[in-house]
Amino acid sequence: MGYLDNSSVIVDAILTKKGRELLSRQDGSFNITQFALADDEIDYTLYNENHPNGSAYYGEAIENLPLIEAIPNGNNTMVSKLVTLPRGTTKIPVLSLQSTNITVGRSANFTITPNTLNFDTTVESNYSFTIADRRLIQQGSSTGGNGAGTTTNIPFTGTALSQTFIGTSFTGTSLAGTTLFGSNTALATSIIVVGLDTGARSTITLQVNKDANSGTNAAQAASSF
Repeated sequence: MGYLDNSSVIVDAILTKKGRELLSRQDGSFNITQFALADDEIDYTLYNENHPNGSAYYGEAIENLPLIEAIPNGNNTMVSKLVTLPRGTTKIPVLSLQSTNITVGRSANFTITPNTLNFDTTVESNYSFTIADRRLIQQGSSTGGNGAGTTTNIPFTGTALSQTFIGTSFTGTSLAGTTLFGSNTALATSIIVVGLDTGARSTITLQVNKDANSGTNAAQAASSF
């Protein structure tokens, strides 16, 4: 969903199949109960406190920026979500990852256990782990959080689809077969980790080598400090 015109409330929304189904019923089933805000389009360096026309024009350049239309791929939109942090927060929370690169062979296990820094009032309750191309893992599971602890087997498809797990840590097993590699010796995808309380975000590169015995740094690649 996105605002098409920043001078008036004109909203562009793309509904899921389930959303279209509920809307078509015309019986009140379609009811938006939650939403998120982001400022991906905003370049804050354009805020000009030296504008010759005074304080009313400090943000003029920002207000005139073009806005992005709604797109259905969640990996490419709302990267910078707006969050509400506890009173007294003086530093922006960031994710702590020992490494942002994981290299494994086929059928290898790897674990990601992030830690949020600068979040002094409490601990992060959950993280989301989004694998951009789930074809590179055959199964995954998360610990902590609702629905965690169950191992999910990933069905193979010819299309690069994403999949998200929710929990305090994530364990995955790289793909077993070699068909997807073709003539490539390795394949790579991104794993996007987001703290669900703070919005702190980091991206890990997962590389899977065709050689099952090549690249085994997964044990320490993404553990917390």
